[in-house]
Amino acid sequence: MKNIIIRKLIVDENNELFDAQGMKYLEFESNFSRIREYSAVILESCPQQFLEGGLLEQQLSEIIKNGIKHGNQNDVSKKLKVWYDLRNRVRFIIEDEGRGFAQLEAWNDFYRRRQEALYNNDFDLFLQLAAYRGPHSDQFDGGSSLIAALEFWNGGMVYNEAKNKVGVVRWFSNGSYQ
Repeated sequence: MKNIIIRKLIVDENNELFDAQGMKYLEFESNFSRIREYSAVILESCPQQFLEGGLLEQQLSEIIKNGIKHGNQNDVSKKLKVWYDLRNRVRFIIEDEGRGFAQLEAWNDFYRRRQEALYNNDFDLFLQLAAYRGPHSDQFDGGSSLIAALEFWNGGMVYNEAKNKVGVVRWFSNGSYQ
């Protein structure tokens, strides 16, 4: 059997994706009903070719949603911090005030098993692994957004040690994604 490369969520406090030098900075209250508005404010000066027909806004909104819902538990007194750079690539650092993504390793294991099932044409198992359900998941959670995020953020998706801060990057070449 060939070795397959499976992307995963990484924890690396010292990763270069956490270098916020030269990035713009905003803070938002954890108001779930304003997620799309927050994304629009951040992306208002984004080059058109990076928007990809709304895909960038969708991915950014998901990260913001996770910070507000899972990290800050929808507590409007807690802040969501966002650093961003929209120059030659799209890069974000988003930090909430929560306890962090405690199920990160369990999610990585789920995703590895899911991708191996797909690779091995085990579609019964693949369908069983269609959505990740952690101990705090509700009917609106399923991990599919995180699956899409791993594919979208082609330059990486890295968490700090506390797992309440994520750095992501999407590289572009000549105005189109790689």
